Amino acid sequence: MSFSTNKKKYIVVTGGVISGIGKGVIASSTGLLLRTLGLRVTAIKIDPYLNIDAGTMSPLDHGEVFVLDDGGEVDLDLGNYERFLDVTLSRENNITTGKVYQQVIERERKGDYLGKTVQVVPHITDCIQDWIERVAQIPVDSSNLEPDVCIVEMGGTVGDIESAPFIEAMRQFQFRVGHENFCLIHVSMVPIVGSVGEQKTKPTQNSVRDLRGLGLTPDLIACRSSTPLNPDVQQKISMFCHVPISSVLAVHDCPSVYHVPLLLNSQGLVSTIIKRLNLVPRESQATVTLFSKWKQLCQRLERLHDTVKIVLVGKYTYLHDSYISVVKSLEHASLSCNRKLKLEWVEATDLEPEMQQSDAMKYHDAWKSVCGASGILIPGGFGVRGTEGMILAAKHARENKIPYLGICLGFQIAVIEFARNVCDLEKANSTELDEDTPNDVVIFMPEITTTHLGGTMRLGTKETVFGKGTETSAIRRLYGGSTTIHERHRHRYEVNPKYVEQFEANGLKFIGRDEKGERMIILERDVKDHPYFIATQFHPEYKTKPLKPIPTFLGFILAAINLLPEYLESLNPQNIDSAPLKSNLGRYASFDGEAPAELVAALSVKDESGVKMVVNAKK
Repeated sequence: MSFSTNKKKYIVVTGGVISGIGKGVIASSTGLLLRTLGLRVTAIKIDPYLNIDAGTMSPLDHGEVFVLDDGGEVDLDLGNYERFLDVTLSRENNITTGKVYQQVIERERKGDYLGKTVQVVPHITDCIQDWIERVAQIPVDSSNLEPDVCIVEMGGTVGDIESAPFIEAMRQFQFRVGHENFCLIHVSMVPIVGSVGEQKTKPTQNSVRDLRGLGLTPDLIACRSSTPLNPDVQQKISMFCHVPISSVLAVHDCPSVYHVPLLLNSQGLVSTIIKRLNLVPRESQATVTLFSKWKQLCQRLERLHDTVKIVLVGKYTYLHDSYISVVKSLEHASLSCNRKLKLEWVEATDLEPEMQQSDAMKYHDAWKSVCGASGILIPGGFGVRGTEGMILAAKHARENKIPYLGICLGFQIAVIEFARNVCDLEKANSTELDEDTPNDVVIFMPEITTTHLGGTMRLGTKETVFGKGTETSAIRRLYGGSTTIHERHRHRYEVNPKYVEQFEANGLKFIGRDEKGERMIILERDVKDHPYFIATQFHPEYKTKPLKPIPTFLGFILAAINLLPEYLESLNPQNIDSAPLKSNLGRYASFDGEAPAELVAALSVKDESGVKMVVNAKK
């Protein structure tokens, strides 16, 4: 079918009662369902805080800082958008109060307002509306065509002081774009109280009342609850919130976030939006396949019994959202290998000798997890706290040949540990952790400022070049044998080039470097010496997709379940330099020829018709 419309369609998602209610997942799920209709979808996240971006915010305060291709440091919800919608967003897709006020003040200083008194209304609200309309036109997928639908998620909760200008901007925006092009989904909480488990509707009623008092009326209400809504509760919300009962969606807790699109679809979300916005789907075999693959993903997750135990040794483990992209990458890779992820969190400080004196139980439990791991992962982070514990974990992985994956700080930790325990540089360290270290194996990058923190790191997508003689490298083969790859970076420190020759002479190979060959990006121990000891200065987790696992994580999980050698053997190493990198290589577990019988048996499941298939095998 063709799609014709005079104006772009906008779906605004607001939240009430409490923050962290799941607006991002519902917004992403809505976008995914629209994509299964063949519509092009983009997304914008509004964060009402005064920060220009999320770059200087602590992960323990706000969760992960997500990095985009253009180097934008943004809210973690944009990671959800990219993963669910399979799009590439820019820093412009994240609006903050700081960005808006900065733009308006700069225009005032230039005299753009011609002497008028600059006020929240109309100047701030106009800026917000103009920003949304401008960004909604930017292509975000491989079609390079303008999106059909823009989903705008409003951060915070209705009634917050800092959200007021954005709510007012949306009130005006519905008239600017027209009623037929504006749909509002309000996400609210239905708590369960009392010994009989009664579902209470009053918080939702109050939230919708506040929203309507501000000039916005929801078209759909997504009710978050731990259990499915009772029909009488659904009827009550419909009556008192002035929406049809078909527009009251029961979004109860699911086995995973991947089940949310299916839950919403089963309650008629798509049909309601199509009718409300007068959308015409352009369904094709590709869109049908996308929905089918998503259903299979959820079914596979429910049926898995075999597990893989991964231990994440981090600095911010008290808030799991600090590592949400890492967790999703592990999930996606595990699912592609037909394994259920069993993730154990270890706070790095619990591994340090001092903890044995202050809290022996914590120390014992932490080391019990590490020693029982099938794989050890050390993610990114900043500051000295916990780094000695990370070094001990990296040493344990190297000496006991446990699969190891280091990311950013985890890359630098692997270098420090190797320098101390293999190269006999006993006081080796990073200048970030010890400014006076005599063996500065990790140093501050010369081009980075020392006075400003926000947006001053090496950020965004950068090229990594595999050197000569790396054709048999495990990580290069996992990336499909390409000579170059592009991944996202976020760091201020790098490996000191003067130690590289010494490291490589002792068996730590830097197989990936920057385009000039000066900056170390990927390190690897030969598979003959270690089943999987790989670390990257970049953050591969930022590009993971549910149906497209990242090569570094895929190899890590395969090594953890003792199937990496068979998988690497199944890859065709011939003509590795001349063969172009195919789009699915490096994102799917794939085979160029006949896969080994043992690997087929290990990675196979049955589809809906009962036919056995290899999970994510190349078509």
